[in-house]
Amino acid sequence: MNTILVSAMLQSRQTWLPILHEPIGYELLFAQHEVVNSAQKFIAHCIDSEKRNLTDLINESLQSQIILIGPEGDFTTGEVEFAINNHFIPVALGDTRLRAETAGVAAAVLMRLV
Repeated sequence: MNTILVSAMLQSRQTWLPILHEPIGYELLFAQHEVVNSAQKFIAHCIDSEKRNLTDLINESLQSQIILIGPEGDFTTGEVEFAINNHFIPVALGDTRLRAETAGVAAAVLMRLV
């Protein structure tokens, strides 16, 4: 997998290598060092609730950001509440509903462009 990441980085002429972790259980994610110590934490979901636009919240002066993108069919209400209780901010990626794979790419682009 690292070979694919390096190839994508070189092809796009980027100077930073994204970190891609192996899949783990949802609740185990919140105990990971990188997650606990991340400067900004976001969860993007489609549940009708109060959310802010991701682009309004990104602080480029902070060293790290993380965003959770749900599976097809979205997060459950309990999963969203669990994330919020663990200091994640609920965000929207725009006015349209995106597929999970598209939402991940869109979120990465939005976070990079801000």
